[in-house]
This record gives sequence, structure tokens and C-alpha cells, in this order.
Amino acid sequence: MNHPLALALAAILGVAAPAYAQTTAPAKSTASAQTATGTADVSTQANPLFTPSTLPLNYPAFDKIKDSDFAPAFDRGMTDELREVEAIANNRDKPTFDNTILALEKSGQLLGRARTIFGNLDGADTNDARKKIDADYSPKFAAHGDAIRLNPKLFARIKTIYDTRNALGLDAVGLRLVERYHTDFVRAGAKLSDADKTRLKAINSELATLGTKFSQNVLDEVNASAVVVDSRDELAGLSDEQIAAAAEAAKSRKLEGKYVLALLNTTGQPAEAQLENRALREKLHKASIGRGSHGGTFDNTAIVSKVLKLRAEKALMLGYPTHAAYVLADETAKTPQAVNQMLGQLAPAAVANAKREAVDLQAMIDREQKAKGQPTFQLQPWDWAFYSEKVRQDKYNFDESQLKPYLEMKNVLENGVFYAATQLYGITFKERTDLPRYHPDTSTYDVFDADGKQLAIFIADMYARESKRGGAWMNMYVGQSELLGQTPVIANHLNIPKPSAGKPTLMTWDEVTTMFHEFGHALHGIFSDVKYPYYTMNVPRDFVEFPSQVNEMWADWPSVLANYAKHYQTGEPMPKALLDKVLAASKFNQGFATTEYLGAAMLDQRWHQIPADKIPDAAGVMAFEDAALKQNGTDYAPVPPRYRTPYFSHIMGGYSAGYYAYIWSEILDANTTEWIKQHGGLTRANGDRFRQTLLSQGGNKDASQLFRDFAGKDPDIKPLLVKRGLVAEISDGAPPAATDDAKN
Repeated sequence: MNHPLALALAAILGVAAPAYAQTTAPAKSTASAQTATGTADVSTQANPLFTPSTLPLNYPAFDKIKDSDFAPAFDRGMTDELREVEAIANNRDKPTFDNTILALEKSGQLLGRARTIFGNLDGADTNDARKKIDADYSPKFAAHGDAIRLNPKLFARIKTIYDTRNALGLDAVGLRLVERYHTDFVRAGAKLSDADKTRLKAINSELATLGTKFSQNVLDEVNASAVVVDSRDELAGLSDEQIAAAAEAAKSRKLEGKYVLALLNTTGQPAEAQLENRALREKLHKASIGRGSHGGTFDNTAIVSKVLKLRAEKALMLGYPTHAAYVLADETAKTPQAVNQMLGQLAPAAVANAKREAVDLQAMIDREQKAKGQPTFQLQPWDWAFYSEKVRQDKYNFDESQLKPYLEMKNVLENGVFYAATQLYGITFKERTDLPRYHPDTSTYDVFDADGKQLAIFIADMYARESKRGGAWMNMYVGQSELLGQTPVIANHLNIPKPSAGKPTLMTWDEVTTMFHEFGHALHGIFSDVKYPYYTMNVPRDFVEFPSQVNEMWADWPSVLANYAKHYQTGEPMPKALLDKVLAASKFNQGFATTEYLGAAMLDQRWHQIPADKIPDAAGVMAFEDAALKQNGTDYAPVPPRYRTPYFSHIMGGYSAGYYAYIWSEILDANTTEWIKQHGGLTRANGDRFRQTLLSQGGNKDASQLFRDFAGKDPDIKPLLVKRGLVAEISDGAPPAATDDAKN
């Protein structure tokens, strides 16, 4: 069955997770109708999505799958699953765990397989055909989901099992599965009146359509807003390789002789740290922050307004005062008040740190301008990254560019990320070239356990391209499940600019830590050892980032760094003096980093904690954002939020009212890294403990209990304050209310 929580998690990690509901049942194509009657034509029989792949571990047959295969597979998959569900709902036998819950666990496999492959490909390498399929099927999938979760006969069986669950002799994992099914169906509207169910279906259908349009607008706007530069001189500060890449980007757009600076999905753009031309930095910054709110085809303000109003209406219908209250009730945070308390506790200290950092930047600006005999200027957002690098160099006698020759991409992956996993968990990796690829820039590895048994297949997709959505994420092509006999096929995606032909891919330190981070998600999937498909990596959103953040600690662990940080030309190791500078500067610019993140996280909460009648129309969206930043105390002009509302894809997707999850998870991360350091660091004993108590468990247990099983205690906020350089600003070291809520 396509589980609601599993699909929400899929959206977080990168799989396209459709919203649910439509007022009518999904239409059947001719092919699916023929299949249902046993008269499938030859083209239907040849569809590679109709049966599990015969490649190792059911690895997708990318070379055989055509875009035209998806619609027939979706249609037949929905038909098959509805037939399976109807058989369960109409079963005349007494409801049991086996004939209802387990039967649902085994249902919908064709649809789940087809949707997973499509969603992953649409995010990693979309095209016009895939965009159309996504738009066409989002509302159909919504209707399909509602047809299952709003089925009164099916819910009656689930409720009967739930009401008698303690007498069924189930183990703790089975008992929890019954409880989760009941909760999911109730939260999906199973207890609503028929009239309210009809309205809920309409809301879900519209949300599905709007969500798809928002995502497509974000990608199209990123490409349309790329900054065109006329002369090489304007790009002073960029490396020759970066300039060559900008020239190639222009050539691909038929702009011979010009240069194109592509945008990433965040507000800040990497080139701002290097471009000496202040006017170009300003142009780049304004192109970034204007996305989705300046009118035109890709303007998202109307979509934002409508989505927020529909979410608020839906929450009220389901018994919650706001969408945030609805979302957080099923997270470890539990309440908006707990989230507000934690974010509100951090914001003043973060902004104060950012303002202190700004004093140093302004002093650098004044000193440089005076030396040039030119008038000074006031620090602006497009100046921050550029002058922070100068201050970093001044304080620590190094800049980021000194690191890059030691950070060649494949070496970082194989001798850094993989090496750390081998040392910690005993697993090994072997690249293979015999499997088909959906894009030539990807690479594939077998993953073996310490005893030589294959654990997974891992796909690395590291380069940026116009057909790929922004950011970095992990997804699963095949999720582990003992019940279904499945072993994981996992993918990591980054957006590292691809160098020109024949040149090495040299990474920034941020890209290195992102690679370690995403592999933390991959390990969560690779080590999954659950019986029921429902539990595969199915953890709350404010917990899912925890394992990935922990894995970042190995990026600068001395023995790991020594194994991969080697000059791409000479093989010489990174000098210890340079490493010492990296570590010394680890808290540098944390005021900026924390403030830009909190600006976005608190904005997310503002949007989702207001009732429907207070949500502005399109014309008022940006004014509301400005007011919210002021109310939150994060309206510090030189540090805009990491995402502005019209391109804040997280909160239009799986992280609605949930962007706080990164720093919530970071509390757990900070506690865990402290525990690991206190218990010997990079050892098999520590790795085995983390794997056994947490990474392998998926959703088998309550997420807060998983943390306690590993650490032996509840989390404390103090390690996070130290990590973020905020400890001096907050005298009350007590954990936020959130950690108390997490105990319940």
C-alpha cells in the first residue's frame, strides 16, 4: 500500500510524493481496462514497469523504461490496488492482523514501484514529457489515495483491529503497526462525515495540482533567471575553470561569446563569495531573491496563497486550529508552542552573533575602500559572502579556494565518505559498470556488509544540470522489507557544478559536508532491517535529518580527512597547518548561517500557524513575509532568509510547518556526536551501536525512544549551543519544551 507517512518521507528525501484526493475515482486508460479484463495488448505486456526488474536487487531497468510506460503503469497500478483494497474491505471473515493489516502491506506494489521510479527520475532528470505526466497524474493520485483512506468499510476493519489490539498477541512492532495504520487513516479523514469527505477530496485534489505547478515554476524560474554576463572581465574573482563552465552554460543557451551564472535554489548564490564586481554581485543576488514574485509565467505568489488557505481549511476540518498544529501533532515536537519556544530561544542569540560578524565585515569594507582612495559603502546582502571570505582569510590566514585542490569529488566519495563508513560499520563498496544508468553522469556501487553479504546498491548522482531540481537529497528506488523480500537500492543527489571536459571536479568544503550528510541518509536506508514495508525509513520529519547530520562529523575527522584530502595533481596530503585552520574556523560565520536558517524556519511557522481568514491573497504574500520576519526578530537586512516564500520548496512539499526539523534534529545530532567522541570516536563498536539501536530500526519504535536507546538519556540543548557558537548568549541551558514533549 502507498502509505501516507512513507510518501511524505519520500518527498523529504527526494522522491516525488503525491498529495492525495480528488472528487472522482482515477480514470482508467484503455490499456489498464484491458489488463483488468485479461485482454492486455502486446504493448501493455511489454511494459517493463508491470513486473519487478530482473536486474540485481530489482535495480530499475533504466535502459528499457520509456516515458510512455509510466501512464499505463500508473493506470493499471491504481486499478490493481483498488481491487486489492476492495477485496480486503469486503472480506466477510472477521478482521485480523493478517487479513487486513498485512494484506494492505502487500498491496499496491505495481503502483508503488512505478511511482517511485517516476518520482525519482522527475526530480533528477526531468523533461517536458515527465512534467506533463506529473501534472496530469498528481490529482489522480490524490483521488486514488482518498479512495483508499476514506473507504468506510476498510476503516471499520482497521478500527476493529485497533480496538482489540491488546488481545491479539502481537509483538511490540506489530502492535505499533496497527496503531500507526489507525492514526494515519484518522488523520486522513476517515472519521469525517460524507459531506466533509467530499470537500476534503476536492481540497486534496487542488493541493496536488497546485503543488506540482509550484515545483515546476521553481525549476523553470531558476533556469529563466540565470544571469547573463557580457564580458570575461566582469567575472574577475572566479577561477578559470568556473569561467569556462559559465561560457559553456552560455553556449548551451545559444549565447556564444557570453557567460551564464546559473542559480541554485537558495537565496545566497556561491559566486557571490568570489565575484569582485560588486554590481554583478548585486544583480545576481536580486535575480535570486526576486524569483517567483515579480509577475510573469512563473510567479508563485497566487499559488502560495491558495495552498495556505486550503491547508488551513483542511486542518480545521480534521479538528486542528491550524495546519501547523495538524502537522506537528504527529512529529516529535507535538505542538507549535514547543517549536516556537525552541526557535524563539535561538533567534536573538543568532542575530546578535550575525551583527557582531557584520561589524568585522564592515571594518574590512572600510579598510579596503580607504586603501583604494574610494568612499566606503554600507554592507549589503550581496556583500556578505564576499567579505566574509576576506575576514576568514584575515583571521585564519586561509580561504576556501586553498582547500579545493585537495577535495576532488570521486576521491572524497570513495576515500572519504565510503572510507568512514568502512571504518565505522565494516561495510565495503565496489563500483560496477554493467547496470544501466538514467544519466551518463551517474555511477553505481555494490555495498557489502562485513560478512561479505550484499546490503544494497548505491547510485551517486552528483552533478548539477538544468533538468535536475536544486538542492541535495537521497531517495530509494527499492526500500528494504523482510515481508516483501526486498534489499535497498539507494541514490544520493547533489548539485555540484560540472567542470568542462577533462577538468577535475574540485569541491568546496560545504559540498564535502553535504556529501557526507546525504550519505547519512543513504546509510539509514542501506541499514534498514525491518519486516514491514511501512517501517522502511518511516520516521518523523523532525527526526529524519538526525542520522544524516551525525554523519557530517566524519568529514573533518583527522583519520578520515587524511585518507581523502589529497592534492588532485600531486597526491600530497592536505598540510596539517591548513587542516588546523579549517577546524579553528569551524564556528566562523555561524551567526549568519543560523540567522538565515531561522529566518526561513520561523517564516514557515508564521505561514502555517495563522487561520485561513488571515492568509493574504497573492498581492499581500511578500508584505506578510516582511512583517513575519520583523515579528520574529530575524529581519536583519544583510542576512535574508535562506529561502523566500515563492521559492521555498520545502514548505510547499514535505516540510510544510516542518522546516524547523533541521535544527530540531541537530539537537539530537550534537548530543550524539558528543557521545561518540566521549566513547572513542571512529570505532566499530560505536558504529555497530548506532546501526543496531537506530539506523536499522526505521519506524519500528517511537523516534524519541530510538535516540534514548542509543544515547541512554534524553537530549540536552547545550551541545547544540556550543556547536552553533551561541552558548554565551543563552544563560538558561535547560532543554526546550520540545525535548519534554518528545518524552510523551
